[in-house]
Amino acid sequence: MKDIFEQVDRWRREGRKVAVATVVQVERSAPRGPGAAMAVNDRGEVAGSVSGGCVEGALVEEAEQVLESRRARLVTYGISDEQGISVGLTCGGTIHCFVQPLYDEFPVLVEALRRDEPIALCVEIEGPDAGAAMLVRREGASVGMLGNEGLSYRVREDASSCLARGTSVTREYGLKGQPLESGVRLFIDAFVPRPDLYIFGAVDFSRALVTLGRYLGYRVTVVDARRTFATRVRFPDADEVIAAWPDEFLTQAAVDERTVICVLTHDPKFDVPLLKIALRTNAGYIGAMGSRSTHERRVADLRAEGVTERELERIRAPIGLDIGATTPEETAVAIAAEIVALRTGHLGGFLTESSGPIHRARFQERSAPAV
Repeated sequence: MKDIFEQVDRWRREGRKVAVATVVQVERSAPRGPGAAMAVNDRGEVAGSVSGGCVEGALVEEAEQVLESRRARLVTYGISDEQGISVGLTCGGTIHCFVQPLYDEFPVLVEALRRDEPIALCVEIEGPDAGAAMLVRREGASVGMLGNEGLSYRVREDASSCLARGTSVTREYGLKGQPLESGVRLFIDAFVPRPDLYIFGAVDFSRALVTLGRYLGYRVTVVDARRTFATRVRFPDADEVIAAWPDEFLTQAAVDERTVICVLTHDPKFDVPLLKIALRTNAGYIGAMGSRSTHERRVADLRAEGVTERELERIRAPIGLDIGATTPEETAVAIAAEIVALRTGHLGGFLTESSGPIHRARFQERSAPAV
């Protein structure tokens, strides 16, 4: 939803009727996971995608019927037949999509997303009040209500837990929220702030990586001790440009397991103190630019500073996947590809030389998207 909410809000403010289709469950392989959304307005205009083109045409028809009837519905698409005539996923998976009229709580969701505020959208996808929606903030405050207070209370608790963990889930409840019972099925879609991408070094490679980092859904900060280079003019797409010594900045910066740290200065006076701090954090990715010989000298300096072998193994250096990159733009692609591969648990490489499913099996519970 994050990638289409601005367009949907423009339609809403123009007075257009809008239906939203959201992937709520995936079985086996599918192009996009739970939370992927597309919207259709009463002029037939479309925003977003749920499958990369496999079922969008059929979902437009479903959305038009929902707009006409004002009744939400849960639809399922599996593998298409051998001739490819029936609607389905050629990749062999199954997706379950919930199609509903735009809910009254949408303006509150829009404002939360614009402020990068953690918020969970809880939608009843099966049950007597299918389509009922409730928004839950991290502290448990809610907007809207589900079928009854008992159900709303139980879902508020689970939504708060999802926000704390950064996960989205499909869950079943009893009609009044009783745990371990069925009768009502909810999709809890957790939206959490964008993860941080810290780029150290205000160089040409950094400028290209800023752009790709924003495309990947990161909040991008460029840091360099040289005020002449660390300017907004040079990095207009960055969320922040900060003139500070890298290690001093990182000591005070927020870092969690989704944080990406890219050290592009390849200057020992910056790199060694910075990496020493970075390796003490739980950042999900730590990469450093430089040749193999440069990195060998850097590693020796870090060992002399007391950094352990296990900590040194966390550094991705030379940074990026081996794609033959030479220009700043190509290098940024190589770095971004490595970040995605590590985040998703893939090794990289050529798909044509591998076997098995392209998309790993997804479960009902998934990490919340950054977009």
